Amino acid sequence: MLQPNISLSGATVLVTGAAGFIGANLVKRLLDDILDCRVIGMDSITDYYDVRLKHERLDGLRKYGGRFVFYHESIADRDAVNRIFGDFSPSVVVNLAAQAGVRYSITNPDVYIESNLIGFYNILEACRHSYDGGRTGVEHLVYASSSSVYGSNRKVPYSTDDKVDNPVSLYAATKKSNELLAHAYSKLYNIPSTGLRFFTVYGPCGRPDMAYFSFTDKLIRGEKIRIFNYGNCLRDFTYIDDIVEGVVRVMRHAPERRNGEDGLPEPPYKVYNIGNSSPENLLDFVTILQEELIRAGVLPEDYDFESHKELVPMQPGDVPVTFADTAPLEEDFGFKPSTPLRTGLRNFAQWYKGCL
Repeated sequence: MLQPNISLSGATVLVTGAAGFIGANLVKRLLDDILDCRVIGMDSITDYYDVRLKHERLDGLRKYGGRFVFYHESIADRDAVNRIFGDFSPSVVVNLAAQAGVRYSITNPDVYIESNLIGFYNILEACRHSYDGGRTGVEHLVYASSSSVYGSNRKVPYSTDDKVDNPVSLYAATKKSNELLAHAYSKLYNIPSTGLRFFTVYGPCGRPDMAYFSFTDKLIRGEKIRIFNYGNCLRDFTYIDDIVEGVVRVMRHAPERRNGEDGLPEPPYKVYNIGNSSPENLLDFVTILQEELIRAGVLPEDYDFESHKELVPMQPGDVPVTFADTAPLEEDFGFKPSTPLRTGLRNFAQWYKGCL
């Protein structure tokens, strides 16, 4: 198992996408566990989904006072990125800011190029110039990739050693591009970077475009839920606390800087999957969700679920299976996501009930 080579105690950490689902939970975890850590948050708070959720997450972080400094800025704004890097000189950067969603990328491609490509380039450039003048600079860049990069890969479970050159959505293409850009900057400028391929993240106060959340909203309104590929999908649902645990462990070990046989630096670069490594059938997932919604009192016991389900074909850009090989994560960091789907959906249903 790898030993930590980054101390977060006394560190200044920049978290982009800090009002997002993963970002806000990560910020909270850092501030709860590392009392002398300061977190700088950035988020453009777009209206891709209900901004009230983003503000709710940020409201929960205000109790930390000056230990959390938030900027309502986009990583696509290069001047804003450079100003924040210049003012705070973060030693660790966690880039979670991105335009998410496979289907949305089909109808709104521009925002993916702006945030996921231009924005990530701005972060890389800021990391590069953090070493100017002989400064220590950024010791570790951790960034969000996605299981979507695997496309319609027929080999399961998905391994980071698999070839992923055939994306089936623009979103996936931008995430693979992030990995390529990070590798180039790690090679050229010796920037330690780690990419994390997240698998279907869910939990309380999550993204309302995700199936568990959108299904619940529709069932509350008495609308039909559309189950794609006629329910013949497998998803590696990963609970938010497991994701955050994995991110924090990875943050503490930056890929080692070393020279190769040619005397030139080898890129200090790694990519890991973070998934539950236990894919669930979509119809089984829906059954568990409806049971937990009834248990929490979100829906009545006599709710007629069968009349509110519609089995439909696969959507463009979607894939039938996601399944993470997490052996490298377990080997290097002694961690494997393990929260059962029922436990995670129970926590979500209880949170949702509290919002009604």
